[in-house]
This record gives sequence, structure tokens and C-alpha cells, in this order.
Amino acid sequence: MNIPNIFTIIRLCMVPVFVFVFFSQITDHFLYASLIFVFAGITDVLDGYIARRYHLITKLGQIMDPLADKLMQLVVLACLTYEGMIPLWIIIIYGIKESTMIFGGLFLYTQKEKTVIPANLYGKIATLLFYLAVLSLVIQFIYSYHIFIIAVSFSVLALFQYFVIGSKKINVLKNEHNN
Repeated sequence: MNIPNIFTIIRLCMVPVFVFVFFSQITDHFLYASLIFVFAGITDVLDGYIARRYHLITKLGQIMDPLADKLMQLVVLACLTYEGMIPLWIIIIYGIKESTMIFGGLFLYTQKEKTVIPANLYGKIATLLFYLAVLSLVIQFIYSYHIFIIAVSFSVLALFQYFVIGSKKINVLKNEHNN
């Protein structure tokens, strides 16, 4: 266990805390839930930076970090959709994209080489845009819906890039198995 993995575990634990605060009756609950979401984003950036900077990248971290991110994003979208703050189609597209990536990632990881596809630029941009879109809802920015559309677009681009990379990895595994 290292510091980046501890940050990831903290982020996983923040998911139910976000839900509790989001649906609580406390004054400014949406603001506090958003701050939890922002704190989760900060831990995501920190764990990635520390892992790369100090060579603390682990297979566990490569699996748990994106899982924590996906879980937090899906839960936030589910809460926002439930409250009617964003349209249903956004969570449907994100849900399909994230489910595909999770199952594809699990498939590749369960193979002999335990392949993990690292995050790509489109995915990182989509995540950043997703955080900006949620924050734009908090401050009631008039174009928050547009930011969500752009975030979803980058998310779909990331899925296609993961699909291309994953397909190449699967072909390599097939070729090695056939030889």
C-alpha cells in the first residue's frame, strides 16, 4: 500500500459520503456535495502525480484509480439526473461508455499478461470537463448544459481510443496464443 493507493481508497470512500450529503436536508447540501466532489478530483490529480513522480505506479492503482473515478462520476451523474438537474441521456451515454470500459478492462486484465490500458488524453479531458460541468451547475452558469455535451463528446472519443488500443492488445494476445 502506498500514498497514491491510499488517495484512491479515500476517493472510493467519498462516494457514499457524496450521496449522503447530496440528499441530506442540510442547508447548502448541494454546495457541500460539490465540495466533496472537488476534493475527490483533487485526490485524483494528487495520486496520479505522486504515482508518476515517485514511480509508485502499481497494478492495483492502475485498476482501482479509474474504478474510483468512474464510480464517483456515475454516482454524481445519477444524483444530478435523479434531481432533474441534467437530462437522462447524459447518464445513459456515460453509463454505456463506463460499463464498456470496465468490462473491457476486466477482460484484458484477466488474460495471462494482465494488460491494463492507461488513461488517454481524451479521457483526461473528458474528466476535467465533467468536473467543470458539475461546478458550472453549482454556480448556475448559463452554459453548463453545453459543457456537459462537450464532456460527453470527449468521453465517447476516449471510448473509441480505448477500443482501438484494446482491440490491438486482443489481437496481440490471440497471435501469441496461436503461436
